Amino acid sequence: MALQVGDLAPDFELPAVTGEEKSTIKLSDFRDKKNVVLAFYPLDWTPV
Repeated sequence: MALQVGDLAPDFELPAVTGEEKSTIKLSDFRDKKNVVLAFYPLDWTPV
């Protein structure tokens, strides 16, 4: 099922690291509270 412009993004959760703290972040944690920008890019935390 493809999303259309204006549709809400489906909820998901991802592992997160802030400094030394590991946690899980859900998109629904921010719904109706803040604007959210999602950016995906390769090679994060990979050796170069």
